[in-house]
Amino acid sequence: MREDKQLLIVTHLTQLLDLITGIGGFIVPLILWLTQRDKIAGMDVHGKMIMNFQISMFIYSIIAIPLIFLLGLGLIALGAIALIMLIFPILNAIKVSNSEMPHYPLSIQILK
Repeated sequence: MREDKQLLIVTHLTQLLDLITGIGGFIVPLILWLTQRDKIAGMDVHGKMIMNFQISMFIYSIIAIPLIFLLGLGLIALGAIALIMLIFPILNAIKVSNSEMPHYPLSIQILK
């Protein structure tokens, strides 16, 4: 296995494609993880973190949609989810560039 910090950073940042395409922020990191997890040191761990985060945010979004009818709480929740999905990939890409371990809060550990 070889080390490639730049690819790990890019993998975290590709999640931002969700804001542009809607689903690219899930598909691109998934493809990078599946194709590079045996070649790049740390890719398996980072890929699982990203996938857990993406799946968790999708679940939270699905839960928030019906809450829109309950005093608009769903809109607040969707806004918070959007901010989280914008901020944490950037923060974690910075952490990876500084050789620190990233952390995604509110992630359900689906992939271990």
